[in-house]
Amino acid sequence: MNAHRTAPVRRPVVDGASSTAPHITSMTWRDGLFTHWPVDPDALRPHVPGQLTLETRDGRAWLSVLPFVLTNVGLRGIPSITRLAFGELNVRTDVRHRGHPGLFFFSIDVGNSFVAATVGRAARLPVYRARMRIGATEANHVAFHSERQAGETAHDGLPRFDATYRPDGEVFTADPSTLTHWLTARRRFYAPDADTVLTGEIAHDPWPLQPATVTIHENTMRSANGLPTPTGDPLVHYADELSMTGSVPRRLEH
Repeated sequence: MNAHRTAPVRRPVVDGASSTAPHITSMTWRDGLFTHWPVDPDALRPHVPGQLTLETRDGRAWLSVLPFVLTNVGLRGIPSITRLAFGELNVRTDVRHRGHPGLFFFSIDVGNSFVAATVGRAARLPVYRARMRIGATEANHVAFHSERQAGETAHDGLPRFDATYRPDGEVFTADPSTLTHWLTARRRFYAPDADTVLTGEIAHDPWPLQPATVTIHENTMRSANGLPTPTGDPLVHYADELSMTGSVPRRLEH
């Protein structure tokens, strides 16, 4: 029997430059939906930590809700039998720190209690346990339902998201000059930590995006996070499958 060999941990390219931290985890994104709503930047800015700059495009900030499934989640090089799969639901916006574009997460709902507890402690991110049901409808839509577990939030009611969606067009890679690229191409995230900022990275090939048909049956994620009402209709795209790696969050120097 051959001994299992751990794959070397390389530093991939992030935002056009070599990553500053080793990427020790790997995973595969599946059946995901990008849903971006324009919002008034003056109304959203108070919800973003002062260490970060809220980014705008054509005078508008953007609030994004992303349901998706992660599979093959684990440390790079470990056997597949030990890897995890679970649903995830992100609420986020676009920010910048000292010239580096990234994402700020208002909430991350995870359909795995162990992962929610572990990631929340390690990354200082707002991670919550949620009950999730993800499947396919007779019309070949992805059916995604998430309800945060009781005791996981200080807000009244349980944050919920319920939607059905499917791809509705050919796969494309967003042109760098477009709003779609600006909203989806970010490879860093930021989180406040006392008087400094934590940052982490992901690395992957360009998103295999498709136009999407979406029906949102219920979405209380904006109000549950105390966020402002959108000022227009959402921009939506489907992304089928993409492998990626991630780094351990670290503190940024002053």
